[in-house]
Amino acid sequence: MASLVASKEKMFITQTKLLNEVTWKTVMQIAKKHAKSAAQHLSRLSGAIGPERIYADWQWWILAALPFPHLVRVLDCFFHEGIKVFYRVALAILILFHKHSTNQNSEWYAEATKNGVDHAVDKFCRNMPASPTKLLRTAFSIRALSSQYISRVFIKTEMTLKSKQVITGSRLVRSRSSDNLPTSQSQVNIQMMSHTLTIRERMSEETCKQMGSHSPGPRALSMGVYPIQAIKSQILDQSELFTLWSWLPVRITMYQPVLLYTTEEHGCSLTTFYVRVEHHEPTLLMIKTCNNEVFGAYCSTRWFERNQKDERGNRQAYFGTGETFLFSLYPERAKYPWVGCSIGADGKGEEKVSHASELFMAADSKMITIGGGEGQAIWMDENIRFGKTDRCSTFNNPPLCPSGDFEIRVLEVYGFSGA
Repeated sequence: MASLVASKEKMFITQTKLLNEVTWKTVMQIAKKHAKSAAQHLSRLSGAIGPERIYADWQWWILAALPFPHLVRVLDCFFHEGIKVFYRVALAILILFHKHSTNQNSEWYAEATKNGVDHAVDKFCRNMPASPTKLLRTAFSIRALSSQYISRVFIKTEMTLKSKQVITGSRLVRSRSSDNLPTSQSQVNIQMMSHTLTIRERMSEETCKQMGSHSPGPRALSMGVYPIQAIKSQILDQSELFTLWSWLPVRITMYQPVLLYTTEEHGCSLTTFYVRVEHHEPTLLMIKTCNNEVFGAYCSTRWFERNQKDERGNRQAYFGTGETFLFSLYPERAKYPWVGCSIGADGKGEEKVSHASELFMAADSKMITIGGGEGQAIWMDENIRFGKTDRCSTFNNPPLCPSGDFEIRVLEVYGFSGA
């Protein structure tokens, strides 16, 4: 289980209620395109309860309802290929259910109209009329359902849900799969309790020192704080690190930070920067200027993505996701998240985010840019010596230093071991 959770190359398991909702909405979206007739049939049969409630239990069709011989074959593929196998099998179940329930005189149409389509699909899976081979053949014969396409739908759905949560505080649709998953708030509560315990521990140690006694032996460092204590930054002090850590995605605060690149040790070269940093995701860039301004960015995507090409074979100009954000720690302390997180209070935010507001990261052999659209939030030259900062549409930030132009004294880039 630990290996499945920690896997970097393939996604196997989601761990929060938000991501659980993202998975079933992803199934619903890809079904509308790649199993269109089956999806429409399910929607018609769902009636008043709506298809969303049906899709919310999609994992139970596979893990709880399929006969054991079918499940063994499915899991064999799942361990090899990842969660995309479950997506394909879910669509195969819908296609087969559609085939066996289209006729109004069929057993499964009668079951759906009498007891509800959710019960009908569950019963259909338990009494799967297709053999394991037929089920998998149906799943893997769905054309153009690539991992890249599934990933794009998944990420887009995740960003949409996160934006709506931030704006409206909306509750997630409940399903049996999400009953015992931690919410983002519960993870924040754990982290805050961890911080409190560590602060109390420090106070106790200081009291012991003042009284001339020794601390009663080593204690286990609290989760969420240990990573901060491990950082020996030439740019930030402990107070600034606590502030910065509170801005990171909660899941990232639990990983060990690793110093990947610093101009103090590795020199001022963009080539060296790429060699040491480009395969890590996410990364945290911290800049200290010769005027002592301190600012930077949390970059959600590998810098190696600068080499990826689009469908026409052209190199992508910009890449990254809406989890990227800017920050300033001196002279001002502020976080500047993606504008997409604050657009859409009317529920139509997805259409209002312009292309100029989705320019997260760009890089080539001559420069690095973070944030675009009517300006560049952070731009650095190939020698990592000079840079400039402007307001940009992606983060709606002010210039991160008063003059707009800056000379870099120190640049530090951190990765996260195990992330």
